[in-house]
Amino acid sequence: MSPATRRSRRARRITALVLLAVVALVVLELAVLVGVARLIGPWWTVLLLVLDTLLGAWLVKREGRRAWRALRERVETGRVPGRELADSVLVLLGGVLLISPGFLSDALGLLLVLPVTRPLFRGLLVAYAGRQVVRRTNVARPGPTVVRGEVIDEGE
Repeated sequence: MSPATRRSRRARRITALVLLAVVALVVLELAVLVGVARLIGPWWTVLLLVLDTLLGAWLVKREGRRAWRALRERVETGRVPGRELADSVLVLLGGVLLISPGFLSDALGLLLVLPVTRPLFRGLLVAYAGRQVVRRTNVARPGPTVVRGEVIDEGE
């Protein structure tokens, strides 16, 4: 089997898994919404979702400004903005989750945006990005150079 065929099969498998995960999350999100609506009532649930979205938008605006300022400062001083770039990506992703309706997506978005929990996700993002760079560039990890040869002892 050629490498192109293997990559194509892997891409199809990953696409199917992502699609399945999205469908499962939507169903789970709906189940939580229905459960909350039964518990506190539909109007209170809608109000809670609206308040949650407004609070999330405010938090994303605040943390987004901080992340952007840190990223800009790092670039202006000529240093590599690895941590700052990862924070910007996480705040953006968290913002999308916080603004979308649903309690589970809001909880995950909050974890991505809050400065207290963001370092955990930053480590995961940086590790994932590093693996992707190595995989996609086919860069092998450096190892010892082996030179095959024959030893000739001239003293004998």
